[in-house]
Amino acid sequence: MESPHGAAVAAEDFGLEGPRGRVFRDVTFSAEPGSLVAVEGPSGSGRTCLLLALTGRMRPTGGHARTGGFRLPAQADAVRRIAALGPVPGVSELDPAFTVAEHLGERALLQGRYGASLRTLLRPRAERRAAARARVDGALEAAGLDLAALPKAGRTSVRDLERLEALRLSVALALIGEPRLLAVDDTDLKLSNAERDRAWELLRSVADAGTTVLAVCSEAPEGALVVRTAPATEESTTDEETADAFAEAGRA
Repeated sequence: MESPHGAAVAAEDFGLEGPRGRVFRDVTFSAEPGSLVAVEGPSGSGRTCLLLALTGRMRPTGGHARTGGFRLPAQADAVRRIAALGPVPGVSELDPAFTVAEHLGERALLQGRYGASLRTLLRPRAERRAAARARVDGALEAAGLDLAALPKAGRTSVRDLERLEALRLSVALALIGEPRLLAVDDTDLKLSNAERDRAWELLRSVADAGTTVLAVCSEAPEGALVVRTAPATEESTTDEETADAFAEAGRA
């Protein structure tokens, strides 16, 4: 699949205060297009909120940031159009009752209806269907998910997927929209050392193909650009306590 040019991401003294105090603060970094950026820190240190803020899904309260040349929070709508979410608990989770094929079909349908240009929508239906199939096939290949290797191929339920397979499916769904930025939460959660290596190999391949990757983790891999969040304090607001703020920026 031909990947779009990645989005540069930069922040300076970037921060967010929640109802009960600091969520994250003083985040400063600069990432070139096509970078693999590891947002490293312990659970509750604001990692997920930082991810959502940099993708235009949560409104920051301090400092400055730009994603793909768009200012945050002023141009959050534009950022959401170029940034796709992989797995983010409570925000973009897989439905365990759906099959893999149902998830892929739904995402392709939504992309064709709401993410396509007017010129694309005016093409013959057969041509649009063929393009959608090619887009899905390309996303699956980029995510390294082989449907034939699943227990029931495309009819496999999400609840029956291994953790790494579910990650690959979430990444494939995000890549169907050919984003310039891919954001993934809890990258290394509940993975063995070997699975963790394969997960980072996947995300590094996405970045090498041109799409910038932001990935939350407890331990960053070698070679990634590392952005660290400070451990939570008694005065800090955890990611979970700040989840309601996500609605202020709207879902994409």
